[in-house]
Amino acid sequence: MTVTWEELGWERLGAGVGRRRLPGWDCTVGLVVGEGSVLLIDAGSSLREGALLRAQAEALAGHRVTHLALTHPHFDHVFGAAAFAGAEVFGAVGAEAALSGRHAREELRSDAVGNGLAEADATEAVDALVAPRHHVGGEWTLDLGGGRQVLLANVGPGHTAHDLAVLVPGGPEVVFCGDLVEESGVPQAGPDAVPARWPHALDRLLSLGGEDALYVPGHGAVVGAAFVREQRDALAVRFGVST
Repeated sequence: MTVTWEELGWERLGAGVGRRRLPGWDCTVGLVVGEGSVLLIDAGSSLREGALLRAQAEALAGHRVTHLALTHPHFDHVFGAAAFAGAEVFGAVGAEAALSGRHAREELRSDAVGNGLAEADATEAVDALVAPRHHVGGEWTLDLGGGRQVLLANVGPGHTAHDLAVLVPGGPEVVFCGDLVEESGVPQAGPDAVPARWPHALDRLLSLGGEDALYVPGHGAVVGAAFVREQRDALAVRFGVST
């Protein structure tokens, strides 16, 4: 029996394009369906959540997830990545280092536990953590088949030193922003943020999508260009960045 996006808790943004707001940290994941290929954008905050997303994506697309794009190396966006065995994993240049090595992984685990993820779930995810195999330095076009192409763009640094955005052309165009944009709260600037460059990263997002695109934040409701521009200006004031 065919299921709809809405029945599985997904918001459909266009033909073969949607997103889901996950419980807990209100984190967004995205899905883009091509002909024989499927791109998932971010992977959830645990292996259990990743497995659920994999099953739902396969139900909606009719075949397995073939590509996974990680918008930035924070636990709530990457800890489910190991659930997508066989997928080609993409991230901004440098994200692989932030997800590899004993010290980096222990920092991720501690951050996850400190933010409320069960210690057993955090440890399980870190032990199985998958780092990007494909490192995006500028822009990278993925051909998902059936005339569907998406653009991966390294638009950071900003929220982190390794911020990746995903542009899905169409009517309207859809831009998955990661945590460069947040709608459900004030954008979070942790120790790995690069505040002086964050407003410029949002300028790059706006140049990718334009005035009529749908912008999908890492947390919160879908917004328009005006919201992204207002958040960019607020960040410039907050961090004392002259524009």
